[in-house]
Amino acid sequence: MSQEQSNKPKIADPIKEGLARGWKVFGTELDGAFRAPPAQLDCDVLIVGSGAGAGITAELLTKAGLKIIIVEEGPLRSSSDFRQLEAEAYGQLYQEAGGRKNTEQTMPILQGRCVGGSTTVNWAGAFRTPASTLEVWASKYGLSDMTPAALGPWFEQVERRLNIGEWMGEPNANNDVLRRGALKIGAEPVKMHRNVKGCWNLGSCGLGCPTNAKQSMLVTTIPAALDLGATLLVQTRAQRYELQGDRVAALICQPIHLNGDANGAPLRITAKHFVLAGGAINSPALLMRSGAPDPHKLLGKRTFLHPTLVSSAVMPEAVQGWAGAPMSVFSDHFLHQHPVDGPVGFKLETAPVHPAFAMTNLGGFGAELGPRVKAYPHTHVGIALLRDGFHAESPGGTVSLKSDGSAALAYTLSDYLLEGARRAHLSMAELQFAAGAKTVRPGHEQAADYGSWEAAKAAIARLDYKPFLTVVGSAHVMGGCSLAAEASRGVVQPDGRHWQLKNLSVHDGSLFPTSIGANPQVTVYTLAARLATGLAQSLSGKAVQLA
Repeated sequence: MSQEQSNKPKIADPIKEGLARGWKVFGTELDGAFRAPPAQLDCDVLIVGSGAGAGITAELLTKAGLKIIIVEEGPLRSSSDFRQLEAEAYGQLYQEAGGRKNTEQTMPILQGRCVGGSTTVNWAGAFRTPASTLEVWASKYGLSDMTPAALGPWFEQVERRLNIGEWMGEPNANNDVLRRGALKIGAEPVKMHRNVKGCWNLGSCGLGCPTNAKQSMLVTTIPAALDLGATLLVQTRAQRYELQGDRVAALICQPIHLNGDANGAPLRITAKHFVLAGGAINSPALLMRSGAPDPHKLLGKRTFLHPTLVSSAVMPEAVQGWAGAPMSVFSDHFLHQHPVDGPVGFKLETAPVHPAFAMTNLGGFGAELGPRVKAYPHTHVGIALLRDGFHAESPGGTVSLKSDGSAALAYTLSDYLLEGARRAHLSMAELQFAAGAKTVRPGHEQAADYGSWEAAKAAIARLDYKPFLTVVGSAHVMGGCSLAAEASRGVVQPDGRHWQLKNLSVHDGSLFPTSIGANPQVTVYTLAARLATGLAQSLSGKAVQLA
């Protein structure tokens, strides 16, 4: 061992340690070894997915003594594999290798596809569901028991379990630009809550945390469930449910290679109850492939994305936005300028400035990227998340199936949303110049580098706000199996059970009747904790608590 290697701190790997303890994990494990699952698989509850909703559900149901099987399409990777390299992370940890888009090809959509799901690769921002969102859910969808007070104890459980609290460190330079600029334009900056424990402040949350500091499902609830006897199938695609009358009889699933090709014979798994937590695109698609009843034609409808705008700025000082917690400051000022169902509001945050991510998501191509790469160490990147789903002209997208049975999402960038995009670009440019930017460039293919706020304001007013010209992306997918108090208004009952299939529950972000106007992971955790606690009581007769 070299001196350099001997000086490196030793980081425990909870996944490798768990496998060594005898976890029941099948499929392609770490280091590429394939472990065939038993020929017959049966359980009390089969959970599709291993992300935010699935992880919380798995831990609670195993605490109740139930026999659980978790089916995850993505691979099992651990801190030992996370080397802070974009070239490795996107291909292994993201849906469609990070290339998922809406069918119109106007928006890239980042979602996790690995054990832990998007919680393994998100940027750790943790927000309770805004009260204004819950008010709409109560008034329009009959979810009157989901008030901030009623959900308070559930939020608290989740926050204790996942070590969620205010970021206690200083913001990195990228976030400090947002803080300084927001203060100067009167858009109150607020320190963000994050789900981290012993964070090394490396800045690679989106590439898999190499120190296990981020309290994702990969290092918290999934290991807890496996320690309590759960079975995990990895690189195993949920193909379809077998339906018998108003019940699910079995799940048919297919072992796959990392590239999605089949790897052996399909499996048939039976269970008393089934929990679907595959995410807001894949969950509706699985129900569609299964021929699930949809009498009110609501399945896969009203799928929301928080369409996200970007604005980059070259600062006089070095920013090095790839280093340090990617998100630690935000502003909700522009969410509160209009009624929730008025002109679309937006939340201001920052994005990590990793090279491949930044160069592919800031607009432009070819030779024009050269100077921008040279300015990269001084580049700040601000983002604005549009709160979609509250206005008649923002109905969300629709999930459907491609000819091969895989999922597709149609989502139109309406004039209503694009008007919000223009206002978001104006607000971010004003903020960036107020923070001292030398130049600002909105994420728009007609835009240039503007040298003053006055020049930027005049230029943005002249830009054509149209799909493809306006750079828009998303990392938050919500809706498609929405909760409602009546079957005619939603796919799922308020207790998480499907309105027509008696032994099927949905526990993921597809439950949201609208977007929420904030990073959604805490809302998914909280709904899953509430619903899984009730499900555990119903199936086992035991009262369990997350934390």
